[in-house]
Amino acid sequence: MTTAIADNWAQTRQKIRSLENQTEALFQTYAHLQNNPAPQPTPEETQTTTRLESLFDEREALNATLNRILDSQPNTSTTKLQNLLRHREILTEHRREYTRISSSIATARSRANLTQSVRNDISAYHSAQDGGRDRTAEIEEEEYMLGERGRLEDSLAQVDSVISRAYEVNDSLTQQRIMLNHVGRRIQSVAGRIPGINKLMEKINTRKRRDSVILAVLIAFCVLLIWWMR
Repeated sequence: MTTAIADNWAQTRQKIRSLENQTEALFQTYAHLQNNPAPQPTPEETQTTTRLESLFDEREALNATLNRILDSQPNTSTTKLQNLLRHREILTEHRREYTRISSSIATARSRANLTQSVRNDISAYHSAQDGGRDRTAEIEEEEYMLGERGRLEDSLAQVDSVISRAYEVNDSLTQQRIMLNHVGRRIQSVAGRIPGINKLMEKINTRKRRDSVILAVLIAFCVLLIWWMR
């Protein structure tokens, strides 16, 4: 049984490392797209983003498998726990990098499209006015549109920051849960080996429940007393 679990652990980790390498290779392709993005997402860009998101989902599922393997073992090794946490950290880092590149591509595309749109609008207006406006009005319009572009880029940067923080918080909570489960299993293992520990824990829990009941009754009495005195 132990050998089967060890084999399953090794095979799952091997799959995760393979998917991590595939993700890093795709990042190289994806990063090139931010230099001069097309006005609309190209088939290559769509295919790359779809594959990256699929890799993230696969890796998340495999990390969950590793976590289940750890949960099935009464005595979890510290090395395996560290391996799982490291795979989760890498996944979070890759998701953060994906968000950064996606935001950069969207910003560059928006900038290029907005600049072209401004030029087209100015050209169309000049043609309609048979000679157009003076250069001052044209500069003012360009400055206004560039200001709008700057505000749009700031908004995208804020969204990128919020998403990155959300990934960090989620990863931190997940790691804390894994650590707590690990500690809980260790405590249960120790309790099973030392006579009297389980009874002591039961007495502690009973006393805590009793104290909670007493505190609840006291609070209720105080509330009723305050209400009566009013």
